[in-house]
Amino acid sequence: MPQPIIDAQNVHKSFRTGKVEVHALRGINLAVEPGEMVAIMGPSGCGKTTMLNCLSGLDEFDEGEVFIEGVNLQEMGDRKRTSYRAERMGFVFQTFNLLPVISAVENVELPLLVSGVKPKDARQRALDALAQVGLSDRADHRPAELSAGQRQRVTIARALINNPAIVWADEPTGNLDSESAEDVMELLRKLNDEQNQTLIVVTHNREIGELCDRIVRMRDGQVLDDGRNGRA
Repeated sequence: MPQPIIDAQNVHKSFRTGKVEVHALRGINLAVEPGEMVAIMGPSGCGKTTMLNCLSGLDEFDEGEVFIEGVNLQEMGDRKRTSYRAERMGFVFQTFNLLPVISAVENVELPLLVSGVKPKDARQRALDALAQVGLSDRADHRPAELSAGQRQRVTIARALINNPAIVWADEPTGNLDSESAEDVMELLRKLNDEQNQTLIVVTHNREIGELCDRIVRMRDGQVLDDGRNGRA
């Protein structure tokens, strides 16, 4: 068996709201193999997004260990963790997080420019990424000139621009109609198949979950079923 690209061991996370302590994650154990497309499902408030944030290094956690590509996230400093996310991870959120005053291609190339890539090279790579998601003819359009489904495709292109090892998607179809949602998920499935990138999708939609290789089910901050052994 290959080494898991994501390996979470006994991860705990608590929040304090006033005098109330909320146990968001209660001993999460999860292993994901390279190239898998995994859905994280469960009722609202069960800890899906918190788990994604902790496993990707966006959030700290209280106990346990998370290894990404064999590297212990807890042993990285903030700067190294930020750099690692920029180089090896991509993120797709329900809110598109596109800058409204610049074009699609400028939004996509932005992470490259920030990381020091030459503008000419960044522009070509951004155009190639938009072509991958079927938006070559919308490169010069601003977000307001695009449909919701097209805006999410721009977000996906931006997430893929650095050819990341892992793409984290948190309710990527939450703001889309059913047809656009289906198109976006088929695109993610296609990119996963063709590029063998690991993809973690937080969703409440069973149909989206069934497009993935397996479904991890959560409740009350715990993994009830990791989707192995045909139990998804």
